[in-house]
Amino acid sequence: MTSVRTVHPYPSSSSSAVSNDRSSYLGARIPPEVEGMARQLKELDKDVFRRILKAVVGALEGKDSSEAVKAIQETTSLSEEQLSFVIAGSYTLLRVAFRLSASTLKQEVFKEDLKELRIPDDFIEDFANIVYGSRRPVLEDAAIKQGIRLPTVEDMRWRVDVAISSSSLSRALQPSILMQMKLSNGESHRFEVPVAKFQELRYNIALLLKEMNDLEKKNILKIQD
Repeated sequence: MTSVRTVHPYPSSSSSAVSNDRSSYLGARIPPEVEGMARQLKELDKDVFRRILKAVVGALEGKDSSEAVKAIQETTSLSEEQLSFVIAGSYTLLRVAFRLSASTLKQEVFKEDLKELRIPDDFIEDFANIVYGSRRPVLEDAAIKQGIRLPTVEDMRWRVDVAISSSSLSRALQPSILMQMKLSNGESHRFEVPVAKFQELRYNIALLLKEMNDLEKKNILKIQD
């Protein structure tokens, strides 16, 4: 997709949630490139849209779609700016959808969210056929491979040490926690954690878990069946 430059979409007139009790699957604020795309689709020929969508799907699969995009630009009356809007918006709309499982993001909810963006019904069906069609496993697998993932913790070991003698009197007979962490990429890290810092870590983790639990109870984050 390198042949099309990035452009700034038109100022958003509305970036609010889809309804009072839940947010769009795209988030509480709709990405500006998706709103810009929705404006362009109102006057876009269906066949041209499907050509663009095919190029976007190719990019999602990790293929080089630059030649397909160049051909669209040369054989249609779309300006570079208009084409950029449709490509960027379609790419974001589909990429976010593939982050959620089909059981989490129901097809009816997906279509409803796109209707709220005033995307034409025919184009909504084309998007839905991609997200819930037979090629979904391929696109999901490609999204996982292309995503940036940090290594995970596979093993964590610890022990408490007490320095009986030390050149620093303030550290004598003070306990410290030695930790060894093994990551999924094979790396191992050893580090020392003072008791005060360990207690601070415990407190912050407990606070974070409580805040996550509170967020899960909010209706705006729930996707209705």
